Amino acid sequence: MKSELHKYPFLSAILLFAALVTLALPACQDEKISSNPNHRLSFSLDTLSFDTVFTTVGSATSRIMVYNRNKRALNIEYIGLKQKRNSSFRLNVDGRIDAEQQFHNVEIGANDSLYIFAEVTVDPTNVNSPVLIEDILSFRTNGIEQKIIFQAFGQDMELIKGNKHILNDTVLSAERPYLITGILSVEQGKTLTIPAGSKLYFHNNSYLIALGNISVEGTRENPVLMRGDRLDKIMLDTPIPYNYVAGQWGGIHLYAEEGEHLFNHVTINSGDVGIYLRNENKNKRPKITVSNCRIHNSRIYGLLLMNADAEVINTEISNSSMQTVYLDGGSHTFIHCTIANYFNSGNANIQSESRSSDYPAVTIMDLTHSAPMNSTFLNCIISGNQENEFSLVTRFPEQYRGVFKNSYIRRSKPIETDQFESIRWYDKGDTLFVNTTADYIENNYYNFQLDSVSPARNIADMEIAKKYPLDMNGVNRIANGTPDAGAYQWTPTINKQEQAAVYSGHKPY
Repeated sequence: MKSELHKYPFLSAILLFAALVTLALPACQDEKISSNPNHRLSFSLDTLSFDTVFTTVGSATSRIMVYNRNKRALNIEYIGLKQKRNSSFRLNVDGRIDAEQQFHNVEIGANDSLYIFAEVTVDPTNVNSPVLIEDILSFRTNGIEQKIIFQAFGQDMELIKGNKHILNDTVLSAERPYLITGILSVEQGKTLTIPAGSKLYFHNNSYLIALGNISVEGTRENPVLMRGDRLDKIMLDTPIPYNYVAGQWGGIHLYAEEGEHLFNHVTINSGDVGIYLRNENKNKRPKITVSNCRIHNSRIYGLLLMNADAEVINTEISNSSMQTVYLDGGSHTFIHCTIANYFNSGNANIQSESRSSDYPAVTIMDLTHSAPMNSTFLNCIISGNQENEFSLVTRFPEQYRGVFKNSYIRRSKPIETDQFESIRWYDKGDTLFVNTTADYIENNYYNFQLDSVSPARNIADMEIAKKYPLDMNGVNRIANGTPDAGAYQWTPTINKQEQAAVYSGHKPY
């Protein structure tokens, strides 16, 4: 048994658990075993489907329950995978393992059950697209065959293992996903280009760090995805993907004093931070453009900009335990953006941290250590589940160089200064978005498209909207002559369920 356990290390913990369960079950030895072919097994599922699995990297463990719902014990003459030792799948049957994936004479008491645990490791397929892997788990009891289908999709990937420092201008390939297990960093003055259609999966405590420049060049048809590498569910019997948990990877960190960064049509999901640009030199101003992006579910910040010039267009930035957008020094322009922080709300709380009332969705700091500040918010939404989701910290509010127009802002009290014009301030009872909670059992995830009665409808400035006529979903926001604030134009021709289906972030995994 020792040598077998060495071959299957993933089963070591499960063996102890299964052995204890087996000891706790009523013994079958004294029961009369049925030979009736009508006495059959029942199963918790008829098809075991694994999430996409990176080749050479093992999956998480899945579980099958086998039930004997009869009044007599049964002897399962045979349990085994069709492909035997050549199968990509591996089994633990009631605490037993076998190199051939074949098991004989497994007894199960009357009205009793047993566990089967399964895992899959896929060999490289030499194909860029996911490849379906299948096998059949067969049971034979009193001469009657019963089967469970095993399925998994194996995906070849480019592995960046450990810490890799890019010393020259580099363009990644979009043919296969990248799996990053350490720190991917870019040398000062050099540019890392990530082309349309790229998918970057980051392991826990992995980061993208740039002392140079980052250019992410997604398109609406072929966006770029940057997220954690856990493709499985949180627990064996839950529908909740790991990707719904914030803090799955470190996020994107930009430290160049004179860098120039582009993020176009990118989903950045479930990191410690989304984009964290920190420049300590207030006499230098790196530049960053973020357009048509979705930065969602960050454990700390969604977008932090310190002493930088930024243009953020047609972008959703949502859900973080601290500020969703934090601005400190520099010139910042936000147009048709949805900034929404409902972190840690929902019917089933799986977030890693609670959100403090000390952190509104947007915080703008205009302090002595900062570069000169100039903030412009046009046709935007700033909202969340707290009374005050906008904070402006400045020594001279009347002289602050900020422009806020044709936007919806949630605050308990409006700010009565000339910088704010044509603002729809929050009213109690406003229904702003399609869905601001997460019911994981019903698979109703956050959806920051506008509700039909949303107060953010029809309040955007048309001249500004004409410059950005397509929203995040490609909907023409100026077609009906009444553009909405935020990144999503309400579409009257579809209902709430259909809106959820087309929402770009409905399934961020």
